[in-house]
Amino acid sequence: MKKSIIKKIFIKLSKIMGYEIIDQNTFTSPTLEKELNKDLSTINNKSIVLPLGEVKITRKVQSLLILFRTNSNIEIWDQNKKRLFEFPKIDYTLRSLNSLLKSINFCKQKYPSIEIKLTIIDDNTNEDNLNKIKNLADKNDFRLNFIKVNHEKYRTIINKQKNDQTYSNLASLLSSFETAKENVNDLVFFVEDDYIHFEPMIEEMVSSYERISSQLGKDIFMCPSDYPYLYMNNKKTNVLIGNKRHWRTINETLCTFMTSKNFLNKYWNNFYKTCLDRHDPFEKYINEIYNNEICISPLKSLSVHFTNANSSYGLSPFIDYKKLWNEND
Repeated sequence: MKKSIIKKIFIKLSKIMGYEIIDQNTFTSPTLEKELNKDLSTINNKSIVLPLGEVKITRKVQSLLILFRTNSNIEIWDQNKKRLFEFPKIDYTLRSLNSLLKSINFCKQKYPSIEIKLTIIDDNTNEDNLNKIKNLADKNDFRLNFIKVNHEKYRTIINKQKNDQTYSNLASLLSSFETAKENVNDLVFFVEDDYIHFEPMIEEMVSSYERISSQLGKDIFMCPSDYPYLYMNNKKTNVLIGNKRHWRTINETLCTFMTSKNFLNKYWNNFYKTCLDRHDPFEKYINEIYNNEICISPLKSLSVHFTNANSSYGLSPFIDYKKLWNEND
């Protein structure tokens, strides 16, 4: 009886003082009133990973703007190859959007206090395919903001290209960067329309951003995909603990990544120069940023780039591609 009273007092005092208790005998946390195999973290407050303990969240995520770039007319930009499963490009766009909407809703259910907005930056999608995209959003009861890329606006800004596809891609990317600069308040997530995402993707990125950024004391870049090219060289990497998985430091991404308004402003010249010409590699000036800032990608992947099966920038290892594809039909 006395032990029970003392235990209750101890738990109450621990809560008041901000400490958490682990009862390894019952595999529970009396202060959190949860089993230890449950989600122990609290968004915008603390991140708890067993057995590493607690990280106080000092870098709180308030909002996320997602900019989804679409072009359902080009099969694979800059390549004469077929994608995995060899469907028309619109199928990849729709499955990509479907998986993104599911991931947004999953995150909203867990973290309703975080504002998430989705804008489509559309590049020459025909009316039939555009209606398919809008119908998918309506089916998911999600309000989208559409922006059509104004190609004429950039004729005197972007250098003359060898073909219209390259110019169109650069114009679309610049439009998305400018939209972010004008509208984002906290985090921005640039997403291309040939990635299919796992449902917990956004939730894991947001909560891991908070944890890792709080530990480092600065903003970061995040890529949701574990690309095969990351395993084709002998570059050193650091492994970090996120919310529910490991993350590794990387120094290259494609144009699907998440970062902060702070970094968008700080490195605007890099973002802008990326869109002025076809560089080699395409993301040359984005990758330059990673010489100064930390960029991470997940182990294993949260998103899969559905391009050609032999592409070093495509399929993430150890994923059931067919299952992920079918789940987002």
